[in-house]
Amino acid sequence: MSSNKILPKYSGELEELFRDDDLVVVNKPPNFLSVPGRHPENFDSVQSRIQHDHPEAMAAHRLDLDTSGIMAVALHKEALKHIQKQFQEREVDKEYIAVVHGLVAEDHGTLDFPLRCDWPNRPRQIVCYEHGKQALTKYEVISRDPSQNCTRLRLLPVTGRSHQLRVHTMHIGHPILGCDLYASKEALAMAPRLLLHARYLRFKHPISGLELDFYSEPKF
Repeated sequence: MSSNKILPKYSGELEELFRDDDLVVVNKPPNFLSVPGRHPENFDSVQSRIQHDHPEAMAAHRLDLDTSGIMAVALHKEALKHIQKQFQEREVDKEYIAVVHGLVAEDHGTLDFPLRCDWPNRPRQIVCYEHGKQALTKYEVISRDPSQNCTRLRLLPVTGRSHQLRVHTMHIGHPILGCDLYASKEALAMAPRLLLHARYLRFKHPISGLELDFYSEPKF
């Protein structure tokens, strides 16, 4: 997304899945920012809305603008520190649902392709074995639809690189439908939005240490 592009306003309410004195977990809608954009007109976001009542609130992680699903926001610095540490040490379980172009042949597999930024074409990322950082995604086929030439996948990212799921699926010839960065014209036209949704998130509560599980089924 260009920093100068003004996004359409989102007038709906954020769906909260959990709230206490330490964190809020929401179901982010598609085409809505996780954190404020650079352009002043793009201030509206998950983080800024929660900051209205909790000025110290900060997103513990981010979902891409186009991606919908579960997102956690820490309400104070101590909570933020603990949740971010879990993400950094890969102690968080994440699951995404995606619909990709074509019929994926294998029922399950692992995508292990290093990624780096494609600097002349930012924010695009590319597979690069020389300078890329390790990026690992596991996948399982949920269903195949020969009539629509698409496959529904369960994606389990082990690492959390920018655009990882979109680039990995594209790299094996199955771009996510509705993706304006990596899909072919045909795959882009097959959906009105990016068909990628953060369905499941599991981590430990930053203060109590209790394990928290959240589910959100996609609307596609």
